[in-house]
Amino acid sequence: MDLPRLHASKLIQRLGSNDPFELCKAKNITVVYEDLGNIYGYFYKANRISSIHINNRLNEFLARFTCGHELGHNELHPKMNLPFLRQSTLFSISRYEREANHFAVHLLIGENMPFSDETIKHFLLRCGIPQEFHCFYT
Repeated sequence: MDLPRLHASKLIQRLGSNDPFELCKAKNITVVYEDLGNIYGYFYKANRISSIHINNRLNEFLARFTCGHELGHNELHPKMNLPFLRQSTLFSISRYEREANHFAVHLLIGENMPFSDETIKHFLLRCGIPQEFHCFYT
């Protein structure tokens, strides 16, 4: 099992939920909604205090996935300051973004399984995964 999927599974088992908002509350991660322009969200940690910022222009479907993605950064990359890396360095962050997307997909799937007559596309949509992120389901 790959690292993002393993972390998502362990978090679900430990806290008994796959709802990213409930998990943030249980982990004392503040979720803030604000106008972020064309950015879906970001994770920020300072002085051991974590916060997830979500664009208030997103619909509920995208906001939930974004929360799961940013929670993935907290679980997989807790010491990385990705907003700083994006703005201040030439360091590629694409690997970290892919891992956070993979984490979010498996977090939102949780213990769900596709119905026998259900396509993967419909299964992933039912689990709350926007179509542009279906490629992270493996």
